[in-house]
Amino acid sequence: MNQLSLFDADEYYRFPEELLEYTGDFLSERAANKLEEKLLNETPWKQHTQKMYNKMIVTPRLTAWYGDESKNYHLGGNEFGVNQWSPELLNLKLKIEKFSGHKFNSVLLNLYRDGNDSVAWHRDKDSELGERPVIASVSLGQVRNFDFRNIDDHHQKHSLALKHGSLLIMKGDLQIYWEHRIAKSTQPMKPRINLTFRLIRELTSLSS
Repeated sequence: MNQLSLFDADEYYRFPEELLEYTGDFLSERAANKLEEKLLNETPWKQHTQKMYNKMIVTPRLTAWYGDESKNYHLGGNEFGVNQWSPELLNLKLKIEKFSGHKFNSVLLNLYRDGNDSVAWHRDKDSELGERPVIASVSLGQVRNFDFRNIDDHHQKHSLALKHGSLLIMKGDLQIYWEHRIAKSTQPMKPRINLTFRLIRELTSLSS
């Protein structure tokens, strides 16, 4: 069985392909550059607040959501307005579906503007995603490390540098037994866009 090879500071580790699949050159450099520029300039980016440790904080990144239906999604305790698919995002969705064999009906875009932007340790375990969701993650721009660790044993911690134009597919039991993050960085960082394609199983209209 093919497995994903990961390197970190301490060890060489082979991670099971039934949990993660990584394709570093999913998009050509030209295609990735073109898509990154368009998304940076034309996406209706917004900044949200969320509750953490009984406090309301401003999320350290900008987001936008696109999907099949003109409804609001409730995910992670937050409500997101949904934009209609742009031709570029729809084409990328179809390309990922053909490559992976999985279907998706929405995509969450995150813009990490510099090294101060991040996402804390978390699992994508919202009921709207199902028990064992498949999430396809495309990275554009600045290479950032994707860290993941076992929820019961934090010594089992690994890191993968997500390249410009790469595709990472998370599946199986990953969201049950592992959590992931994009950490802040003290190094100078250019913008990075992450697109996570998902299958939302329950859509909830905005209440009047």
